[in-house]
Amino acid sequence: MPSTMPKAYFMVRSVVNEPLRADFDRWYSSHHLPMALNEFKAEKCWRFWSTLDAGVHYAVYQFADTERLDSALNSEGFKMLVADFDKAWPNGVTRTRDRLALAEERSI
Repeated sequence: MPSTMPKAYFMVRSVVNEPLRADFDRWYSSHHLPMALNEFKAEKCWRFWSTLDAGVHYAVYQFADTERLDSALNSEGFKMLVADFDKAWPNGVTRTRDRLALAEERSI
């Protein structure tokens, strides 16, 4: 039985100052998320606001495997997305990024 490569995920965690949250939410939903999905060629994506810390926003992009994730993160499109984010949010938003490899998935 051939082994399959695990899914890979790219996560962006943003901390958004309170006065900017509504504008950031609209911008990410209508502008940045569609652009990122198109540029990354991700399988799908999600956005979350933390229920424990109201200022924390997560965006997660799913890729077929780490090779496709690496390709997306090394692309000119990724550089453009970073520049677009930096231009839109020069102050009041900080972010970190992480690469995740699916270790296990279960369901009932």
